[in-house]
Amino acid sequence: MPLTLLVDTDTLAARLRDPDWVVVDCRSDPANAAFGRAEYAKGHLPGAIFLDMDSDLCGEHTGRNGRHPLPEPQRLVATLSAAGIGPGTQVVAYDDRGGASAARLWWMLRWLGHDAVAVLDGGITRWVAEGRPLATEAPAPRAARFEGRANDAMKVDAGFVAANLQRREAVLLDARVPARYRGEMEPIDPIAGRIPGARNRPLQDNLGPDGRFKPAQALRADFDAVLAGAGPERVVHYCGSGVSACHNLLAMEIAGLPGSRLYGGSWSEWIADPSRPIERG
Repeated sequence: MPLTLLVDTDTLAARLRDPDWVVVDCRSDPANAAFGRAEYAKGHLPGAIFLDMDSDLCGEHTGRNGRHPLPEPQRLVATLSAAGIGPGTQVVAYDDRGGASAARLWWMLRWLGHDAVAVLDGGITRWVAEGRPLATEAPAPRAARFEGRANDAMKVDAGFVAANLQRREAVLLDARVPARYRGEMEPIDPIAGRIPGARNRPLQDNLGPDGRFKPAQALRADFDAVLAGAGPERVVHYCGSGVSACHNLLAMEIAGLPGSRLYGGSWSEWIADPSRPIERG
């Protein structure tokens, strides 16, 4: 049975040599595009490949579509094929930020209909803390033929979000830290604030003190509180650029609340149009 949400370090360690498993290093830093590749070169899980959030997993920038626009589906299909991911491949994504970057690859694969993808719970941080080995050599590339078709019902665009300002049918969940949500500080984007009416669910609240995801029951209670009766099908997630918002999507799935959607352009796209309203406080 494929793993579709999380995988623990013991399970992954036992399957590192499995040719039907592909492990992907997704480390990234919003403030330093070179960070992930440099960290991968210093040391990564044995056999892991690296996919770059700012190139491999990102579309073309127009100046109005945010910092990490989704790539065209066929371009992503080509990237995944070159990474050795085929129809029967179990993918494991990891990072060093509690899954904040890895969850983006998790969501993208599911967007293309590939459900056999899981995030390493605790990431490389837990792997190293447990004394497990790292490697510095990159594995030999092994091409595959990825098959997938984008399910655009899983996402919304800026037009949908703008129309919802009046309808208020969808519940917007902002995954950024509270100070960014309130517009008190903004270390990355040129304008601080939030989309009007959005609620705050910082992705850090999905994790326990050990850096792993909270149990499903605890996550369910958390989301029930913030959603206040709204069903998951009404929920739209966003963040700064559509990457860390996927952490809340994953957390809701773990909690047994499937069916929420992603606003991929997120805050960085929203503020690219000065006519769009913002909210602070």
